[in-house]
Amino acid sequence: MFISSAFAQNAPTAAVGTDWMSSLTGMLPLVLMFVVLYFVMIRPQMRKQKEHRTMIEALAKGDEVATGGGLLGKVTKLGEAYLTLEIAPGVEVQLQRSAIVQVLPKGAINTTK
Repeated sequence: MFISSAFAQNAPTAAVGTDWMSSLTGMLPLVLMFVVLYFVMIRPQMRKQKEHRTMIEALAKGDEVATGGGLLGKVTKLGEAYLTLEIAPGVEVQLQRSAIVQVLPKGAINTTK
């Protein structure tokens, strides 16, 4: 009915070592999932953001661009945070620089009809 004193004394020391290893082993899949998530999702997204920032900073007057809303036009004025885009002869709109998603090759927009 009673547990022998030798068995009761050895049980806690064995359990402490086992608990530490089991908690470390339990966290290993979580750490591996974070590492995979970093290399598959976070790192490529950071690279795209850096490329977009570089493209926005390199904009120059006369560049033909496409915006996130689908507008195509030629940059006519550049400011610190905004730019002016000519979308048709005599029609200009002011946009945030971050709205530009792509710089098009020269001559891609045909403004003559």
